[in-house]
Amino acid sequence: MKTNYTYPFLILTVILLFCFVLNISLGSVSIPFSEVLGSLFGSVDNETWQVIITKVRLPKAITAIMVGSGLGISGLLMQTLFRNPLAGPFVLGISSGASLGVAIVILGSGLFGGLFATVLISKWSIVIAASLGSFLVLLAVLAVSSRVRDTMAILIIGLMFGSITAAIVSVLSYFSSAEQLQQYIFWGFGSLSNLSWEELLIFFCIYSIGIVLSIFSVKGLNALLLGDNYAKSLGLSLKSSRFVIIFATSLIAGTITAFAGPIAFIGLAIPHLTRQIFKTTNHKILLPAVFLFGAIVMLICDSIAQVPTSDYMLPINAITALVGAPVVIWLLVRQRKMMF
Repeated sequence: MKTNYTYPFLILTVILLFCFVLNISLGSVSIPFSEVLGSLFGSVDNETWQVIITKVRLPKAITAIMVGSGLGISGLLMQTLFRNPLAGPFVLGISSGASLGVAIVILGSGLFGGLFATVLISKWSIVIAASLGSFLVLLAVLAVSSRVRDTMAILIIGLMFGSITAAIVSVLSYFSSAEQLQQYIFWGFGSLSNLSWEELLIFFCIYSIGIVLSIFSVKGLNALLLGDNYAKSLGLSLKSSRFVIIFATSLIAGTITAFAGPIAFIGLAIPHLTRQIFKTTNHKILLPAVFLFGAIVMLICDSIAQVPTSDYMLPINAITALVGAPVVIWLLVRQRKMMF
């Protein structure tokens, strides 16, 4: 009997829209829900509210949707590729590469001093450094994947890349000042705010390429679930499929880390949660479902992190861990055996 997923997707879409508007209405400045709706479809009389919504909260909410959906899809791709329920979007060392790039800029800036150090720690330099760091690790992983056939070997190599970059960051941290360490730690907390519309456009363009590549990988993902031999019998090129999946994941995860910092647990927890609710392994269903679930959960986490009507902003990484870790524990305890 074929399951009809129309209503679940419709419900998720409605929840996403509600969470999106709710997220925009929450913050240090209380703005009525009706005024938020009015600003989205026109304008409000209060100019201050209009500026807050269009310049700050709307870009942040859109960022939350892209981050949540992107990390969720990246996690789904990695869990399917490695047939490992504990795989996440950063298992290939992409986050570690981005962290190393940022560490070199922030923690290594003291070596240059003066005006050059000030320019080096600008906002765009951190984004560029994170992008270059993740891209270099991506090139290394792709070079390895072209020579190594075993997916588990690629997974282990990705973890080793992460260990190497972590070691270099530790050395840089040892010789850095307290102010530099504090700035690096704050970047590691993750942040969805402070992106302008221009930065958001660049983010969206790169993110969209990764999403499109993941959509084209659906057939290969479904075939990989049944084993390499079955995938080959369908005429699937394992080498090219694996290359596209790794490239899509790296592109999405690397871009998210560059613009929003390393955000944990969303990529690990969301695919599991989606499978439990939709009861399917078909990626034609899972991919859009993970997109919606990831966006919803990230909007909820960001709404909690804002501490409504308060000037405090909690680290988004702390909230995602508090939400994601119990979900993973519950799922592992609930399941007697892993899905793969």
